[in-house]
Amino acid sequence: MDDRSVAQRVLDHIANGTTDIGEEVWREPVANYQSKERLAAEIERVLRRSPTPFCPAAALPEIGSYIARDAAGTPTVVVRGVDGKVRAFRNACRHRGMQVASDSGCTRAFVCRYHGWTYNLEGRLRHIPHEEGFPGFDKEAHPLVPMTASERFGLVFVTQDEPALGDDSLGGLDKLISPEQRLFATAEREFEVNWKILLEGFIEGYHIKSTHPESFLPYGFDNLNVIDLFGRHSRVTYPFQRIKKLAKVPPAERRVDGLLTYVYHLFPNVLITVLSRHTNVVILEPLAVDRTRQITYTLTNGGGDDPAALAEARRDADFVGNTGAQEDRAVVQAIQRGLGSRANDAFIFGHYESAIVHFHKTLTAALA
Repeated sequence: MDDRSVAQRVLDHIANGTTDIGEEVWREPVANYQSKERLAAEIERVLRRSPTPFCPAAALPEIGSYIARDAAGTPTVVVRGVDGKVRAFRNACRHRGMQVASDSGCTRAFVCRYHGWTYNLEGRLRHIPHEEGFPGFDKEAHPLVPMTASERFGLVFVTQDEPALGDDSLGGLDKLISPEQRLFATAEREFEVNWKILLEGFIEGYHIKSTHPESFLPYGFDNLNVIDLFGRHSRVTYPFQRIKKLAKVPPAERRVDGLLTYVYHLFPNVLITVLSRHTNVVILEPLAVDRTRQITYTLTNGGGDDPAALAEARRDADFVGNTGAQEDRAVVQAIQRGLGSRANDAFIFGHYESAIVHFHKTLTAALA
């Protein structure tokens, strides 16, 4: 999966008029996008038991930085402690269940705004107003309820429920988000689309010519992708036309920055899109069979605090967000509406959509 090998695979496909081809065709029942019972199983048995990226580490830059939101339907708060370690908790006071944090910010302690019960950044209950009203109550036995959290590849991973679902299979990666990347935008939007339909639109290039004839196609290729599968995860490479110039560069000297887009799918519901000047961490939170919240964290592709790097990243993000992303959203929303036509009993994913096939095979196996 290293850059030079990917560059050679792309150049070979250009020379031969080929693309990566999967081994099988997959039929996914349309009922699996419509069933409330199926969605409940996906959330309870897969999303809550998978080590899943919650946010980039850059979103928690200092002691006391926190993010509070629902993940897989569970109120969750993630915070960087005084020791620099990231911790995750179920966002509920141990008194009457009120959330102790909302949105994001920086704090020295979590104070429940219902009765003032106070927890430190390690989740320990430190103060109860009028504590004499709770005789014999053991504060040490009532901390915020922890979840498993870890910081790897520039991401904060959270596993809600044990036992965790299998091996996360990320050991072969050398990087995803580097310390030089700076977070410069966060956005949340809700779409009237099943989370899997929204995800599928990210991980195949079979649609480029039809869906993006004036936005992406002039700069890229139709149905030319390099697809890597690793454990439960995948990566799709979308090359740009300008990658052809690497054919004249010695293989050991080839660099792919600005010549392609990487889209990582981290099972089950997170996508990392590495574009020319910026990177998006996209988290898809199912809300209902036909509704998904998309949380997007946008970072520079390096340059630290250099204003020029930030300006380039913003321009790059504006182009992608205002063109291709809108076209993709229109398509997936139309697919969702099309479910009601009852025209299909299954969706067919072919040899050019192998990352989607891999996702559905993995999800089916996890549910089983």
